[in-house]
Amino acid sequence: MNQIPFIQIALIILFLPLAGFFFTLLFGKKIKQMYLFETAIITIALGLSIYMAWMKLAYFAAERVVSEFTWIDMGNTPGFGKLTVELGMMIDNVTVLLLFVVCLISALVHYFSIEYMKGDKRYNRFFAYLGIFTFSMLGIVFTHNMLMMYIFWELVGLSSYLLIGFWYEKKSASDAAKKAFIVNRVGDVGMLAGILIMFITYKTFTFDKIFLAISQGHLPFNSEFWLTALGILLFCGAIGKSAQFPLHVWLPDAMEGPTPVSALIHAATMVAAGVYLTVRIFPLLTGDALLFIATVGALSAFIPATIALTQNDIKKVLAYSTISQLGYMVMALGVGAYAYGFFHLVTHAFFKAGLFLGSGSVIHAMHHEQDIQKMGGLKKKLPKTYYTFLIFSLAISGIPLTSGFLSKDGILASAYAFGSLTGYKIFAITGFLVALLTAFYMFRLLILTFHGEPKNKEKYDHAHESPALMTYPLILLAILSIFAFYTANPTSAEKGWVMQTWLKTPETVVPQSSRYSFMAKHEEATVENKEAQPQHETTVVHSEEYMEAMHHAHYPAMFLSLGVAVLGILTAFFFYFWKKVDTDKLVNSIKPLYNFSLNKWYFDELYDMTIVNGTMVLSRFLAWFDNTIVDGIVNGSATVTRFISRVSGLFDTYVVDGIVNLTATLSGLLGIFVRKIQTGKVQTYLILVIFSLVMLTFIYLYKILPFGLEFKM
Repeated sequence: MNQIPFIQIALIILFLPLAGFFFTLLFGKKIKQMYLFETAIITIALGLSIYMAWMKLAYFAAERVVSEFTWIDMGNTPGFGKLTVELGMMIDNVTVLLLFVVCLISALVHYFSIEYMKGDKRYNRFFAYLGIFTFSMLGIVFTHNMLMMYIFWELVGLSSYLLIGFWYEKKSASDAAKKAFIVNRVGDVGMLAGILIMFITYKTFTFDKIFLAISQGHLPFNSEFWLTALGILLFCGAIGKSAQFPLHVWLPDAMEGPTPVSALIHAATMVAAGVYLTVRIFPLLTGDALLFIATVGALSAFIPATIALTQNDIKKVLAYSTISQLGYMVMALGVGAYAYGFFHLVTHAFFKAGLFLGSGSVIHAMHHEQDIQKMGGLKKKLPKTYYTFLIFSLAISGIPLTSGFLSKDGILASAYAFGSLTGYKIFAITGFLVALLTAFYMFRLLILTFHGEPKNKEKYDHAHESPALMTYPLILLAILSIFAFYTANPTSAEKGWVMQTWLKTPETVVPQSSRYSFMAKHEEATVENKEAQPQHETTVVHSEEYMEAMHHAHYPAMFLSLGVAVLGILTAFFFYFWKKVDTDKLVNSIKPLYNFSLNKWYFDELYDMTIVNGTMVLSRFLAWFDNTIVDGIVNGSATVTRFISRVSGLFDTYVVDGIVNLTATLSGLLGIFVRKIQTGKVQTYLILVIFSLVMLTFIYLYKILPFGLEFKM
């Protein structure tokens, strides 16, 4: 592996977008074509990522490269011993797969944006922001430790803030950027707490060293509870970044940013960072932590799917679809199907980026109209957009011969097997139900947008197919949404190159501490040499029993998922294409449920009433406390101080100054008297001396003093 300079290539790929950001931002106002420089930079990074992925997966699939250096050496510290902080890069199969996804989507978004953003007054700045976002995301992909992950994690948050609020003149866009930034910070607080627990316990941030310590039975505070808490706290970062319940509310509002931003950030890369984080920390997750993750994923898959049913903004439908599909991935990780969860991350990146870019093509053709109720009939006007959009819709619905079918099939089979082994069948039920809802709302979107009669004749007449720079990315993403890119078998991904290279990697072997405590009833059947295992362990998610159950669940899950997907598509055609049911009457008959979905389960209203208003009430109370109590104490102290100062001033004026002035007055009076006898004449002084001698002699002889005083010798 020494003959391939993976680390050097990785460093070039990492810093190319950063260089593009700086140069485009610095010279963008002077050189109008700087966006071409940024696009060329990303294209070079894409080429290098393809080369790295090919070499790694084709020739070194069972190996990985790690390079690190000591960043901070704190020496020997009291109570902790020798402490060092390392920074480094890790290149394995997961790295190169996600690297290819990030660079490809970023490059296609750059090409698409050349036409879509043409004429914008901050044209070059937009491309610069794309560059800094790509750099931030690549930092997350390459890191081998939790500290670097957190640094680039926050940089991704900043980048997304800049892109979501790019049109900051619109209040809705600036509000959405602030909402995304603040909601993500909520999750990041939990992530930071987990990182601190990790460092206190293991004195390192490096994944490998932490996993090794856990496999040897070294737990935080010697408690499996704290290991569970550590996993959940780290997962909180994923809840925020991947818009999982209950922090999912920022993603739909983030659609206020330019449509290419939605494709880059909210379909393929940024929101996938949370899933990628969960994949990376998977070995330290206990059974209880995984159950928590599966529950969050199931809720995040189901709730947004029900909301997407009634949305009319084309990008809002796709936004809730994104949250739902991310929930699928997280649920897969929670039930132990981490390989299929990551596989769905890859496939979803392509067809969801295509859906967003396709919606951008529609919006561009319809002069920035986003309401699907005002569209219709665009199939004839936008044939390339339509057919690629159709492929993407089939893929996300899980129809055979598409990539979505392969990854969804694996997730549903895993959830099915998990339920049969543990009794937690709710995850499989949720998965199949969400598959039904997904197929329905995606084809509702497709039919209302591209089929039927045009609702806005004027905009329809002016609509035309998007330029080549906007349609070619759609065609490429459509090709990547076909099964053949991943496997030769259209019914299973098990033998495909993606799954094979992923499953072969030694880093996927879960350390002995990552076991399902709630599968204890199968412990005897799956764990041999029980005495050799630490006390807190029960059974491995990789157990032969689990893999066997997944194998048996493959065909039942496949046919059931196909059945519900076809049912969802037919229902959408039944309602919106053939119009066998009057949807207006149906809506009126279930008005409460319809409004509940249309208003997004009233999450925003609930958060406004509780968290936002609670924060406002708390801030008003703190303001009152500050103005009344704190300032009252300060002002009271000032009043007392002023009173004491006035009393002190009066005492100084009338007592101290009075004594001083009296002394001065007496001295003045004495001076007046003495001045009378200070004539300056010698004769006068002689007379006074003689008079004084006479008086002293008289006093001495007669022992008489003035005023009746007695003289004593």
